Amino acid sequence: MDGIIYTAMNGAKQTMLRQASNNHNLANMNTTGFRADLDAFEAQPMYGPGQPTRVYLQNNRAGIDFSSGQLMTTGNSLDVAINGSGFIAIQDKDGNESLTRRGDLHLSASGLLETGAGNPVMGNGGPISIPPNQKLEIGKDGTISIQPLGQSSTTLAVIDRIKLVNPPTETLQKTESGLLRTADGEPAIADASVKLEPGTLETSNVNSMDALVNMIELARQFEMNINILKEQKEIDQAASAIIRLA
Repeated sequence: MDGIIYTAMNGAKQTMLRQASNNHNLANMNTTGFRADLDAFEAQPMYGPGQPTRVYLQNNRAGIDFSSGQLMTTGNSLDVAINGSGFIAIQDKDGNESLTRRGDLHLSASGLLETGAGNPVMGNGGPISIPPNQKLEIGKDGTISIQPLGQSSTTLAVIDRIKLVNPPTETLQKTESGLLRTADGEPAIADASVKLEPGTLETSNVNSMDALVNMIELARQFEMNINILKEQKEIDQAASAIIRLA
């Protein structure tokens, strides 16, 4: 009896955890440059004296989906998308360097170049600060040029260069803030082969249809485990009634 109860309870719990991960992906369906989380169920036999008596379920983080999203032209001079593999180096809230594909950039009130999530973009010597200007351009190699105030349109000054990196994806992990970081926590090395597409944004790589289908299937699995618990309760009550009559 207890085997049925604990197996169903474990199944419901692990299904709920996977549902939370799936819903997180679905919630970021419209987040620029988002990379979906991958989960997988794994059978975990319960060992003890003698043979395994039951098999539990374990939801494991299987990794990150690094497939590219679609490129969408915006015409905004501060919007950039990485063409191919690679990442933009940014400063996380803890002050360490993290990586992202999010290219919806903007200038803060203090002139810092930030992503749409408010993370400062890293340059050659740290976060990039943009002085007042009449025009700003971002090149395919990440070079940032401005037309200084009061200068002619033919006068462009190079301010900094966005740090673009391309570490092996198998060495990357997601932080609690949803950003990517190398497994050893060390900053990635700049890679000149990574190119940007100015005036373009990359969409999330979450497949909305797959995520919705998974949500329905996981809800049914959770309900099935709960129904098993209810049925076992009824069997337990019937058994107790028989014992009282004996």
